[in-house]
Amino acid sequence: MSRFDRYILSQSFVVFGFFTFVFLAVIWINRAIKLFDRLIADGHSVGIFFEFSALTLPGAMAEIIPLSAFATSVYITNRLSNESELVVMQATGFSPWRMARPFVIFGSVVAIFVSLLTLALVPMAADQQRVRQAEISTNVSSKLLQSGVFQHPAPGVTFFIRDITNTGELVDVYISDRRSAAQIVTYTASRAYLVQDQDETLFVMINGMAQTYDTTQDTLALTQFGDLTYGIGGLLAPQTAATQQAKHLTVWQFDPSLEQIAQRTGDTIARVSEEFHSRFAAPVLVLATTILGFVTIYIAGFSRFGSGRYIVFAIFLLVVIKAIESAITDPTRQHAQLWYLVYAPSLFGLLASWVMIAINDSGALKRRRKKMRGVA
Repeated sequence: MSRFDRYILSQSFVVFGFFTFVFLAVIWINRAIKLFDRLIADGHSVGIFFEFSALTLPGAMAEIIPLSAFATSVYITNRLSNESELVVMQATGFSPWRMARPFVIFGSVVAIFVSLLTLALVPMAADQQRVRQAEISTNVSSKLLQSGVFQHPAPGVTFFIRDITNTGELVDVYISDRRSAAQIVTYTASRAYLVQDQDETLFVMINGMAQTYDTTQDTLALTQFGDLTYGIGGLLAPQTAATQQAKHLTVWQFDPSLEQIAQRTGDTIARVSEEFHSRFAAPVLVLATTILGFVTIYIAGFSRFGSGRYIVFAIFLLVVIKAIESAITDPTRQHAQLWYLVYAPSLFGLLASWVMIAINDSGALKRRRKKMRGVA
């Protein structure tokens, strides 16, 4: 590897790290706010929030890395152009294809990293999030242990807890059970504890009273108790982990027959096919956006007025790629035979880069020939 290549790569990875951090922070904060509201409002701890936030990072990184690689190549190429370093390298005889080599290497390294994300880490994180979501949904404590809030864990059942001490003791508990049309039972207790007995969750109330109203005879019975056990495990519908879908499978878990995956996950064959090929299309898209960012700014050449309009043109091409990506989503998810469209955005970026650099190279070659003829 030449000194020029090492120079470009060292600059590229530093800038790439900066752009990735910025883009990832923006996306993570946006998602974290929604996640925080949902989890904390349901009574889950901050630890659960950070766990779920961490599980969303691989997917977020896979989404923003193509943008980070594109922004890196645009920034580095524009800086080289403004500082006349590109002109110097061209004067030494470097062709556009040779100038693109360090950016191809950079894009390939980043593409390998993205492939690790899309082929393994992203589906593993998504599957773990699916499992953990099912686990915390069965956590009775997170659903019921909320002070100062009337809760309705099941139709006809109302819970209220005035306060919860640091030791887990529940103070001033109110339970109204109206599930039976013939009998309405209301429990009040000065103290209570939530106890797990094997597979059953029990509510142990201390120093309280039970009021039983018989609607058929219009009578009210009052019973005072020193302690009373109230089973609440049946109040919450049993939760199971959501069905494992194609997005939860690593690429090594895909069977040779997509039909078997579709039957096991409940997804359509087209959806499974689109999910499988998108794992390989994502790294190619990173390479395409990296090369596209370099080529678009490179063809601008040196100008005292800067490369502003070419940067806008580069962003326009990126928007076109994202538009193609959006346009092919529905067809590929509805028709399995259109799986090849998943690679259309990447192929467009590579093709556009090749056309622009070929035109620029042929123009430079013609200018050199004219100059040589003039000298002769």
